[in-house]
Amino acid sequence: MLACVILSTAFSTTQYVPKKSIQSSKQLIKVSLLAAVFAMSVVLGNVSLRFIPVSFSQAIGATTPAFTAALSLLLLSNRETARTYTALLPVIIGIVIATGAEPSFNMAGFSASVIATAARALKSVLQGILLTDPNEKMDSMNLLRYMAPISFGFLIPATFYLEPGVFAQVSASRTDVFFVVFLALNASLAYFVNLLNFLVTKHTSALTLQVLGNGKGVAAVVVSVMVFRNPVTFASVVGYLITVSGVMSYMVAKRSAAAEKNVLPQKGVGAV
Repeated sequence: MLACVILSTAFSTTQYVPKKSIQSSKQLIKVSLLAAVFAMSVVLGNVSLRFIPVSFSQAIGATTPAFTAALSLLLLSNRETARTYTALLPVIIGIVIATGAEPSFNMAGFSASVIATAARALKSVLQGILLTDPNEKMDSMNLLRYMAPISFGFLIPATFYLEPGVFAQVSASRTDVFFVVFLALNASLAYFVNLLNFLVTKHTSALTLQVLGNGKGVAAVVVSVMVFRNPVTFASVVGYLITVSGVMSYMVAKRSAAAEKNVLPQKGVGAV
């Protein structure tokens, strides 16, 4: 988040990114809520990894589209087609199977991961409101510029509490050139990941963002098993494959719904 603060401030001084101010205290509250939800998702996601392997955490994270669809319906009254909702069922069924067959299951880690997943979905919906509502008049660069320092403020005390020795470790490694380079690269990439998340949300939808993110989840599961050698069962693999199939079905359903939406107005014009 510190990198996001620095890079957002730096880009805001250029002529390519017009500065926009927070319009009201109500909008500031929305941005602060977005920042708090983001910080919560990061903290709980890291907490979950103390108790469950990365592969299982990513499998749980694959259910984010289902949370996003539910929150979009509840908060924005955004209704998807019946086919789209049906496509999300394998996502939930797959994770239920994977959870039941997970040899490293831990309730604390599972609970933290589920709440973090729901928080990521809520973040996507909230940023969608700020980026697409004409009354908000926020763009991706400026939203990140305002959100980053607030999130940074939330994450600092959490870091001191959960990882009290991390700052001493970073300070001790400051003379290691490779460490400094990789840390700077990692932080910079984090900025662009957050910026791209906002851009995808603005030009598509919060639900599409989360479904696309599951591609990263598949890669993370494979790498986790290869690197950390955490045990997996055949049933857990089958469960995750079912989840991935649901993601693919969702993408097909969304594409079909978009095509039908574009065809209907054309038929109306022809009839006139």
